[in-house]
Amino acid sequence: MGDYSGHVPFLSNDDNATDFEKKTKTPVFMSTAKWVLKGLMWLVFIAWVSLMFFYPLEFVNNLFFKFINATSGNLFGITGSIFLAFTAPVLIIAFLSVLYLIISNDEDEVQEYAILYKKKASKPPRFRVWTFPVLVDGPFGVVSVAEFIGILLVGVFVVYGCAAYIIRNWHKISQYEASAFYKSVFMLERTGANLGLIGMFCLALLFLPISRGSMLLRLIDIPFEHATRYHVWLGHLTMALFTLHGLFYVIAWALERKLMEELLEWRDVGVANLAGVISLIAGLLMWVTSLPPVRKWNFELFFYTHQLYVVFVLFLAFHVGDFIFCFAAGGIFLFMLDRFLRFIQSRKTVDIISARSLPCGTLELVFSKPSSLRYNALSFIFLQIRELSWLQWHPFSVSSSPMEGNHHLSVLIKVLGEWTDKLKCKLSKNHREPEKLLQSQLQSLITASVEGPYGHESPYHLTYKHLVLVAGGIGISPFLAVLSDIIHRLKKGKPCMPKNIVIVWAIKKSDELPLLSMLNVESIDPVLLEALNLEIQIYVTRESEARLEEGKAFGPVTSCTYNPTVNRSTISSLVGTGDNIWAGIYVIASTIGFVIFLALLDVFYINPKGINIWWYKGFLLVLCMVAGVVIFGGAVVALWHLWERRMLASEKHYCNSNGNKVFDEAAPMHSSEFLLNLSTFRYGCRPDFKEIFETLSKRWGAVDVGVLVCGPPALQSSVAKEIRSHSLRMQHDSPVFHFNSHSFDL
Repeated sequence: MGDYSGHVPFLSNDDNATDFEKKTKTPVFMSTAKWVLKGLMWLVFIAWVSLMFFYPLEFVNNLFFKFINATSGNLFGITGSIFLAFTAPVLIIAFLSVLYLIISNDEDEVQEYAILYKKKASKPPRFRVWTFPVLVDGPFGVVSVAEFIGILLVGVFVVYGCAAYIIRNWHKISQYEASAFYKSVFMLERTGANLGLIGMFCLALLFLPISRGSMLLRLIDIPFEHATRYHVWLGHLTMALFTLHGLFYVIAWALERKLMEELLEWRDVGVANLAGVISLIAGLLMWVTSLPPVRKWNFELFFYTHQLYVVFVLFLAFHVGDFIFCFAAGGIFLFMLDRFLRFIQSRKTVDIISARSLPCGTLELVFSKPSSLRYNALSFIFLQIRELSWLQWHPFSVSSSPMEGNHHLSVLIKVLGEWTDKLKCKLSKNHREPEKLLQSQLQSLITASVEGPYGHESPYHLTYKHLVLVAGGIGISPFLAVLSDIIHRLKKGKPCMPKNIVIVWAIKKSDELPLLSMLNVESIDPVLLEALNLEIQIYVTRESEARLEEGKAFGPVTSCTYNPTVNRSTISSLVGTGDNIWAGIYVIASTIGFVIFLALLDVFYINPKGINIWWYKGFLLVLCMVAGVVIFGGAVVALWHLWERRMLASEKHYCNSNGNKVFDEAAPMHSSEFLLNLSTFRYGCRPDFKEIFETLSKRWGAVDVGVLVCGPPALQSSVAKEIRSHSLRMQHDSPVFHFNSHSFDL
């Protein structure tokens, strides 16, 4: 293992590993505080979800109304009671998550996993509910056991909730002597109302997954790319319930011959029907244009139509009033927090340090970033190029490792559609050498803005001793970052567990091979590669034989230099995944501002003047939410921005005084032959995952293997299907393959 054996904790002997474990042991107080916070958050979450889940039961419903009667004498009235029961738990969990994330950090997380791995190393590998694929085909895509349980619970809730309300309504109407017509109308209207209430419970969860930098997503370590799927599932369910809610009322009003009169009704006391119609129409437009066939046919139509969520939420508040809106206000408020912060971050333009164009039609953009902006190798960003569109934001995986440098972040962009084609043409316009552009030329060509980075809170790829990285085409991008991250960590003695890595890369043509040269092979030491046990399997599916010498595929790529003494515009750290303390203060201050504005309205306006107009109070509630975020949260963001500018100024002063270069000119990449020696090529075929996993099973034995997949849905399904099949027939000496997807479709 050469010189690295004394510096790499998990490639060293047991004595060194034990010393590392002692050095990285978390203080008892911090560990206890984290467990207490976890326990409190679980307690509040279970209580909140249980209240929603069992609310359709008559017993729970009666208890809740007793709670309202006992607490409605407060300053906020019945709105305050419902706020306390359904909105406050979400905000309390957000507060506790702020504290938890502040006392935690990435290195602590990796160290805890590492120590846990050592303790369980002697135990046989086990399945995990988050990484075992139970469904691999169908409308939900690849679904883990945990996700399947969640789908079942939501399905059970909707079915049993509807059944409970129907039985209760029928029992109530049966006590009265009434005509069949009256009973039918009553059942239609009551069932419609109950469907709307169940829809409100689903709406309470709908906005949580799309809060990209949300403290809650970071707490449970679910990245936005995965959470988007949950938003899609909940969106279909919520809109189905709201559509049935409206349909049942329309049928009932049609039977009573007062359809148009009711549809245009806007009551001051009670539900405003017209507002509900407008909200439902906005929701239906978003729903229809988000269906996969429509989204693939015209993504811009889907994207622009989805901005109607503002109309949907506002007129929903008009429709139901303030106290019913509080059933779902918690999730909507957290989304407002995230959206405002993203808006502030996205207003700033970002300098592009360099741009490269590869023969396969792939671009690399390198952005300037402050050293304080955190991300990991599996992060991604949203990119806007204003010369192409002021409204379109496109997600791209990060192709650089945070260990490579503190002042830059890079992405690989494959030219596939109209937007990416325009970007390449824009970069190549009026230049004889499109492969290499100077920064002064770049800034005159394009104006870039960046949101993010987002992704997993902890670098989970560092928690497996054995890794299989499966990529399709440009899906190799995040795995270049992963490989670079592992190599740099091992060189610097940082906590890192991977020891055996197999990369399976499927590409259409061999002109995509230069993507591997984007890895900074200059930093790879042969001894380290041997210790790492890296193997690369490349499948060129649309060529029967090699078109060029394989060695030339890894040739050097041009590079640019970066002098940090120049005043640069970096990616803003004003993002939910940025500084934990500032992000926490922002969340807390905005929430306090929201409550203060509500209290001031009740004390000085609503209660003294006897305001009892439902739709108006709903509007005031939304206004207080917005004011809390913009005024109180905006003040924190302004201070945060000043702090960021001061940090950047001190950073530049340090660089100037020390004459440091942050992004150095690349030396000749003399280590490129090692990548070639580690690679095997197969032409005219696709990966046989059954054969691959069987070979690895014999080689590695009974261990936990992390399988990361980045590619099209068909590739994910193929890998997940083989993992499930292998798991069902595995023996005691076989490894457990853990499926992890890094692909997403917005």
